Amino acid sequence: MFQIPEGRKFDCIPVGRLAIDINPLKMPQSFAECTQFGKYVGGSPANTAVGLARLGARTGFIGKITDDSLGDFCYEYFKKDGIDLNGIFRAEKNIPIGVTFTEVIDGQTNLMLYRDRITADMLLEPEEIDEDYVASSRSVIISGTALAAAPSRDACFKILELAKKHGLLIVFDIDYRAPIWRCKEEISIYYTLAAKYAHIIIGSREEFDLMDSVYHEGNDDEVTAKRWFDENAQLIIIKHGKDGSMAYEKNGKRYQIDIAPVNAVKSTGGGDAYSSAFIFGVLSGRQIKNCLELATVSASLAVACNSCSDALVDLPTLEAALSKAKAESGELVKEF
Repeated sequence: MFQIPEGRKFDCIPVGRLAIDINPLKMPQSFAECTQFGKYVGGSPANTAVGLARLGARTGFIGKITDDSLGDFCYEYFKKDGIDLNGIFRAEKNIPIGVTFTEVIDGQTNLMLYRDRITADMLLEPEEIDEDYVASSRSVIISGTALAAAPSRDACFKILELAKKHGLLIVFDIDYRAPIWRCKEEISIYYTLAAKYAHIIIGSREEFDLMDSVYHEGNDDEVTAKRWFDENAQLIIIKHGKDGSMAYEKNGKRYQIDIAPVNAVKSTGGGDAYSSAFIFGVLSGRQIKNCLELATVSASLAVACNSCSDALVDLPTLEAALSKAKAESGELVKEF
């Protein structure tokens, strides 16, 4: 289905934020009650990179972190998982890293994002993007958060042009975070420009609605998929939270993906686990149905854990969890 180059150093290079998550060690618990927290690597593209690496993909990364001990923590965490560090840059002194606090109250996950448009990840410069590094990968993942402001936005579009030039599989993960955007129109404009490069687009129904709000408002899933098939996309995944997700191939195949059985402690982290497992499957040459099976089980494992990055598992663990889920619940993915 996809024309993915072979014989390159990396299977995938995610692009975007590499930041810090602070979560209560015990969930559910509000910040008012909590006195003990865990510190974890966070950020959707960072989590996706960790997930890919643990599944066995040769993984690079392009992003910017702080020149302090929090940046050191992120750097060493990636190093431990075998993620290549040559695309990671340091911001100037006193530039903050993005920090996200997570609490769960009455079954509702609340995120408190202590970040703005001048955190380290948003200061990735176009001149820091090396063509040879991009060209050394089979695929690239662009996170929508990295498009919220220049210079990160400019760096992403340089990467997209280089990825197109060198024939990489391009994945756009919409990854919407409200606090860093100025207005609805800005979101739609830059998401749309990036999505036009992509072979695979992944997002929630709400994220696709935001992307299409200026140009194509009011679409259902099938109309949305067709709209992007008329551009460059070959596969669209639209998530519906607790109702699972839908996937559409340009060749007309459709898939309904159920959520694997899980005792969730939070709602965050599932999307990143889903993306990493799905993209790993695609890069491994698996059938799309099996890629989606791995994705939904990976998501369920992630939401059952207090952290996001620490919840990501290796391939034998994921395949064992898939076998168990299918034995308990039957088929998780229905093909139409």
